[in-house]
Amino acid sequence: MPLFEVETESHIIITWANDQDAAADVVHDAYPGEKVMRLTKRPRDTWVISKTALGIARLGDPCNTARDCLAKAAGDKVHAIRLYMHETGSDLERARKVIESNMVMGW
Repeated sequence: MPLFEVETESHIIITWANDQDAAADVVHDAYPGEKVMRLTKRPRDTWVISKTALGIARLGDPCNTARDCLAKAAGDKVHAIRLYMHETGSDLERARKVIESNMVMGW
């Protein structure tokens, strides 16, 4: 069964499907209000995401560092962002994204 990459306004979905119509149906079932912007059949049956392209190819695990900063800051988001910036050398926007992502996951 081929692997498809389907992009909507808010998501990129990777799914196996028999054909493009079936792949689009998977998206419509999961996100009925979203329009398919791009649908591509992948040339192989695996999917690789580059950590460098996502900006997370650094020493150490950014999630562990963010969790440590949140714990030290007793859940204070602003303080945790400052700690993360200090410990990793990240800019404000990157630190905010990492800290907020970990807060959503229930650090």
